[in-house]
Formats: sequence, structure tokens, C-alpha cells
Amino acid sequence: MELSLKNYRKFYSSNLKLALPVIISQAGQTVVGLVDNVMVGRVGTSALAAASFANSIFVIILVFGIGFSYAITPLVAKAIGRGDEREAVHWFHQGFRVNLFIGVMLILLSFIVALFMPRMGQPDEVVELGVPYFLVISVSILPFLHFASFKQFAEGISNTRLAMIITISGNIVNIIFNYLLIYGKAGFPELGLLGAGIGTLISRIFMAVAFWVMFRRLEFFARFRKIHDEVSFSLKESLQILKLGGPMGIQFIIEVFAFSLGGIMMGWLGEDPLAAHQIVISVASLTFMMSSGLASATTIKVSTFRGENDYDKLKYSAFASIHMVVLFMSITAVIFMLTRNVIPGLFIKDTKVIEIAASLFIVASIFQMFDGLQVVMIGILRGMEDVVFPMIVIAVAYLVVSIPVGYILSFVAGIGPAGIWVGYLSGLSTVSLVLLYRFRQLYMRHEKGKMI
Repeated sequence: MELSLKNYRKFYSSNLKLALPVIISQAGQTVVGLVDNVMVGRVGTSALAAASFANSIFVIILVFGIGFSYAITPLVAKAIGRGDEREAVHWFHQGFRVNLFIGVMLILLSFIVALFMPRMGQPDEVVELGVPYFLVISVSILPFLHFASFKQFAEGISNTRLAMIITISGNIVNIIFNYLLIYGKAGFPELGLLGAGIGTLISRIFMAVAFWVMFRRLEFFARFRKIHDEVSFSLKESLQILKLGGPMGIQFIIEVFAFSLGGIMMGWLGEDPLAAHQIVISVASLTFMMSSGLASATTIKVSTFRGENDYDKLKYSAFASIHMVVLFMSITAVIFMLTRNVIPGLFIKDTKVIEIAASLFIVASIFQMFDGLQVVMIGILRGMEDVVFPMIVIAVAYLVVSIPVGYILSFVAGIGPAGIWVGYLSGLSTVSLVLLYRFRQLYMRHEKGKMI
């Protein structure tokens, strides 16, 4: 195949078409998260602090479960690439059972963790409000992983739109019940923060039920449904799901821990740096959605082409996503640089915070490109079922490089808030470049006649 943009053109469009629904659904979830904070914030500072306290613990538990659900997509897409729909449904069935088991285990873990929350050094009122809220949203793990199983299966067969529609609908349900239960409207009890937790639980139950109904009713799923009703549980294949999903769950925990620890270190520098950090990380999270959606689409494409044993298309599809994410993140990097004194003013009027945020946006502009590249590289390697190596690289990059570099620059060298973001940058650049090299090595191994 001749190397030219013409060769990549169809892969640009197909990857982006598959990614857009994922990006939209993730954007919707982010917006709802912001709305949740606004609605809870109106109840009072203690309620908002309690929500932050509970969610900071809950997200670590939840992302571990999400990692397991991600194992379904590459296995299903690879089977579809081979034209084996029975195997695809078989993997979905095993993954679904595994996720239900993981969900129950994580709920039990959450209830144990809740026993220790009063001993975590938080004010009594924050604990009093936060623990019941934490327990309610912990129960939502089970329906969420139920939904995630269907979502990953649908994405494995290249349907990302259905999950987008159900996610957006679930977000609307969440907002409605938040309004009714937080403030006690239309005859509902006024439950404050607890009402927000119940709203989250109801919305996730809705999403799980909606996807189950769509699977049982839509003609699109008819042939898969028939196979599903004939498939039985297999312990051996379930262990394969655990083997693939475990490293991804651990990887997510490491990422969340590293960025959370960076936020904690920023708090050591004072309220102004912490506020500035929150502004920059929030904006960077919005642009990250494009990269994350593209990474999910690339996992599907790479897995499918691997199943077809078409490694030329695999390579072109992978590099098409790399091209797009570098271009997009380069554009956002320029925007960050040019508007670094403007964006913070949309969040706050404190000139000191704006000044600190502007300096962080300079680092974040470079951070953008590596952040986008690393998540796409993880998506590519996930599609090749290579998950242990990325997990090890991420652990080393974040825990041995990122956090220590950030601490030394900020507190030893005296750089201040920007040092923590340079630490983030050092970790992300390490991950992205090492994983890019890893992909090239795996592909070269294939070209030498070895399986990948």
C-alpha cells in the first residue's frame, strides 16, 4: 500500500463516524455532572463538600468495574471481524455474567469502605451527609455494569449510537429526579444530597432496563438474540474476561489515583492554586472527550481488522486515529495558549486565581497532545488485547515519574503550581511515546510472520 493521505482518507471518516456518538454521550455525562454539582451546591456548602468526599472514593471503585466491562469490546469485535457471530455473543454472555459478579463484589466492598469513612478526617456534618449518599450511589454500580455490558457489546458490533441515545436519556432522567428529590418538588420528599444519590440510582436502573429492552425488542439484535438464548456460561471464558479486564481496571485506578493525588498536592499550596487547578483540569477534561471517544472507536476498528486478519487496514486505521488526535489536540493547545487569560475569567473573578490558571494553561497546552495520544494508544493496544504491558507502563509513568517529578518541582525546586502539571506532562509523554513504540514493535512482529 502506498503511503499517502489518500490511503488514510476512508479511515479518517469511518473512525470519526464511529467515535462521534461516544463523544456526544461522554459530553452529556460531563454536563450532567456539572449540573449535579450546581443543584447540590444550592443545598449548601456541606452538601457539596460531602458529595465531593463521597465521589472521590466512589469513582475509584467504579472505574475498576468499568475496566472489566471494557474487555467485552475487543473480544466481540475480533469475532465479528472473523464473521463468527456465535463467538461474539458467547463473549458478550460471559462478560455480562462476569460484570454482574464484579458489580456485587464492588457493592460489598463499598459497604465495607463506608464503615471507615467517619475515620477519614472529614468534618462530622460532611460524613453525616456523605455516607448515606455514598451507600446509595454504590448500589448503582450493579445496574451501571449491566448497562456497560450491553454498551460494550453494541460497540463491539460497531453500533455506538444506541448507547449514546440511552446515555443521554438516562442523563435527562437523572436531572429530573434530582430536581424532584433534592428540592422536594411535585409532592416528593425534600432529601437534599441523598435525593441526588437516589436520582443517580434511578437513572442507572433506567439505563440498564432500557438497553435490555432494546436488546430484546429491536430487529437489529434479532440474530444475536437467538444465539444468546442458546449460549451457556463457561468458567474458562469468564476467566479470560477477568484476565483481560483486570489490568484495565487497575490501569484506571492508577490514573484516577495519580490525578487525585496531584489535586491533593495542589491543595498543599493553598486555596488559590487549588481553585486554578480545578478550572484547568475541568477544561482539559472536556477536550479529552474527543480523544477518549476516538480511542473507543479505534479499539473496535483494530479488533475487527485483527479478526479479519487484515493488518494493513489495522495499521492504517490505528495511524488515522493517531493523526486525528494529534491534529485536534494541537488545535486545542493553540486555543489554550491564546485564551489562557480569558478562560479562567469565565469561572471566577479572583485575579490571583486567574493568573495562576493562566500559567497552568501554558503547560496544559503541551499536556493536551500527549494526553490525547496516550489514550488513543491505549485504545489501539486494547484492540490487540495487549493490556498488561500498558498497565505496567502507566503504573511506572504515573507513580514513579509523574507524581515524584511534580512533587520535586513544586516543593523542592520551588516552581509552585506549574510543577505539578509538568509532572502530569512527564507521565503522559512517557506513556504515549512508550506505547507508540510498543505498537510499532507488535506490528513489526506480525510482518516478520509472528502472531500479534
